[in-house]
Amino acid sequence: MTPQTDLATTDRELLVTRIFDAPRALVFRAWTEPERAASWWGPQGFTTLSCRMDVRAGGGFRVSARAPDGTVHCKSGIYREVVVPERLVFTYGWEDAQGGLGHEMLVTVTFAEHGDRTRLTLHQTNFESVAARDAHLAGWTSCLERFAGYLANT
Repeated sequence: MTPQTDLATTDRELLVTRIFDAPRALVFRAWTEPERAASWWGPQGFTTLSCRMDVRAGGGFRVSARAPDGTVHCKSGIYREVVVPERLVFTYGWEDAQGGLGHEMLVTVTFAEHGDRTRLTLHQTNFESVAARDAHLAGWTSCLERFAGYLANT
């Protein structure tokens, strides 16, 4: 079956919904256990170098990954809300070369049972520009393809 991804955007936010062929508990664990997330987080072609997660309200995460061109990208944030296995809310920003955090966005991911599958909805807000939103839309779409492949092999 071809996966269905629904997309909606405004100038400063995006909404991506996709159904995965895996139970909600597994999908949630794959988003919250660093060894699992390291296997899929990032666009296709990226390689995770490190993945740290302290999944609790007030805890943080940091992921570094190498792009196909060799560039290393680091993103980090703070979990604002964790409701197992239903919802994650976290800040999200890219680090600069000196380790400083750039513009901060907010991401909400919900995990809903859909029979024996899971409907994942990702809502990201506070983009600086439409171009930034579009870049993240492309990144998340690619990332969720990797995620589907990870789940299919789990």
